[in-house]
Amino acid sequence: MASETSNDLNNVLAIVGPTASGKSALSMALAEAADKKNRCIELISMDSALVYKGMDIGTAKPTLEERSLVAHHGIDICQPWETYSAANFAKDAHRWAQEIKARGNIPVIIGGTMLYWRALTQGLTDLPPADPLLRKEIEDEAKIQGWEFIHARLAELDPITAQRLPAGDTQRVQRALEIILLTGKPMSELIAKDPYGDSRDAAKLSHHLVSLEPAQRSWLHERIALRFNQMLDAGFIEEMKRLMSNPEVTAELPSMRAVGYRQGWEYLSDLIDLEGFREKSIAATRQLAKRQLTWLRAMPSRQVFDPSKSEDMAGALNSCLTYLESHI
Repeated sequence: MASETSNDLNNVLAIVGPTASGKSALSMALAEAADKKNRCIELISMDSALVYKGMDIGTAKPTLEERSLVAHHGIDICQPWETYSAANFAKDAHRWAQEIKARGNIPVIIGGTMLYWRALTQGLTDLPPADPLLRKEIEDEAKIQGWEFIHARLAELDPITAQRLPAGDTQRVQRALEIILLTGKPMSELIAKDPYGDSRDAAKLSHHLVSLEPAQRSWLHERIALRFNQMLDAGFIEEMKRLMSNPEVTAELPSMRAVGYRQGWEYLSDLIDLEGFREKSIAATRQLAKRQLTWLRAMPSRQVFDPSKSEDMAGALNSCLTYLESHI
């Protein structure tokens, strides 16, 4: 990151939490409350799926009305066949923050892609860039042998990383295998040797982390199931058909490996039935929420609020407002 933008996100407020925990509702309430105090916030989306155009229903993307009420950044910025990384986000987030502050407004980060958050606050490990030809070789092998085979191959070469990654996390399994084939060294060894690379100092920033974490996992599971059923009613299958009709969109793309979209591809390819589509999507979303909570619990600086309790949501809003008034 360039030195001239190193402080653009200093004292940043961030609203985080697992999927379906109520982050968007809190951010909209914050925008309304801040406006009453003559303060205008703009939201920086920290979500790896919202960056893609045409992926609206399955990502629970903020509506056009919500985006007209509060400026959102990091939404609809690339095509589904393009690649967007944590490093891209870190660079863009600083630029967006600089532009927001130039307008006299306040940047607020919102989202649950915690790798993006680590890229901002700790920097990223210096790993080799993606190799398209090698990735295609791995994908072609997976089509023939299956991802369980690819995972087993990774386990032979990098057992530490393979133990951490389930075979179903195909994007990360592929990346880990790609790294060891490119460098001859396992990703676990590279990370242990240089966990943050040269960007460690450049990424440091002070922040206020408001995290929505339900005490009862069942509450979140119910919301995830309800939201997915609402997605189906809103036309998620039709959205998938439009995406799949584009020859540039393939099942191996990172965008199509997103929760719900991967299962939708299987459904429209007649690999599973409608009920299987629903059940597998809900299960995958629950697993995503579990991984997000694991990331969050490793962050002792966060302030935790239970979104299932109205008094906690009021406390989260007050915490955000208080921080904005005292630090910005």
